[in-house]
Amino acid sequence: MEKILTLQVTIFLLVAAGFAVKRLGMIGPQGQKNMNDLVIYVILPCNILHAFMSSPVEGRLGYYLEVLLISIGIQVFCVLYGRIAFREEPEGRNKCLRYGTICSNAGFLGNPIAEGIYGAEGLVLASIYLIPQRIMMWTSGLAVFSGTTDRKATIKKVLTHPCIVMSELGLLMMLTGWKLPSGLTGAVDALGNCNTAMSMMVVGMILADIDLKDFWDMTVVKFTFHRLIVIPGVVYVICRFLPLDRNAFGICVLLAAMPAGATTSILAEKYGVDSPFATKMVIFSTLLSLPTICMWSMLL
Repeated sequence: MEKILTLQVTIFLLVAAGFAVKRLGMIGPQGQKNMNDLVIYVILPCNILHAFMSSPVEGRLGYYLEVLLISIGIQVFCVLYGRIAFREEPEGRNKCLRYGTICSNAGFLGNPIAEGIYGAEGLVLASIYLIPQRIMMWTSGLAVFSGTTDRKATIKKVLTHPCIVMSELGLLMMLTGWKLPSGLTGAVDALGNCNTAMSMMVVGMILADIDLKDFWDMTVVKFTFHRLIVIPGVVYVICRFLPLDRNAFGICVLLAAMPAGATTSILAEKYGVDSPFATKMVIFSTLLSLPTICMWSMLL
């Protein structure tokens, strides 16, 4: 309990630092975008590789496969759940809500939390859990907005995404025992260790964009309840009946309890589908996720 509370305080202070930096004008929209890209394409991949290099493989492959299969099941459930739960909403909002149900912020927000609670092994499990979600992001998720998917482009995006590449490299290193040269290992470790601080500061910058005057929206509240409470609640109940390792159980529930992914508003803007509403979804669910993640962490 003390470890979880300490982690939550640390995360809160890092988010507050990002909030203050943005509100004080020390960083602008372009700087925020650059930091976001730096985390996604450099720091997070190094963090994932570092976790694989730090985790034992003996007797673990079946354990990792369990997490992968559960993640696939969760993704299928989220696709169906989004269609049913928001079927009465207008078309524009329906697309945003369905995408936000499929694609959470489990990579950006979930990885540092998984690492903070479960250590390097938690980050490895989180990286494996996220493989199906990243595939769904560029297939079913993209199809929600565009109506179609370019299969060749989808395959290329999935196979060349830095997080997927580093997960594949990490698994190869675990299986073969191959190690990076010591100097390169040090650089990977140093960059990977920046992940929690950088990720949480970017979340704080997102929260700094809140305009409380026109922010309240009951549909967004409904979505946030489904995304942060109902979906992880279903995962929790089902996983309780499965013969899962405690860490695998915790990772599956925690990452199912993440807010809407930032790509919700990015794709809504690209395809002209009510981007202000999508932005509210991302910001509101991210803000409310801080106490709900603490709740799920203590429960687990």
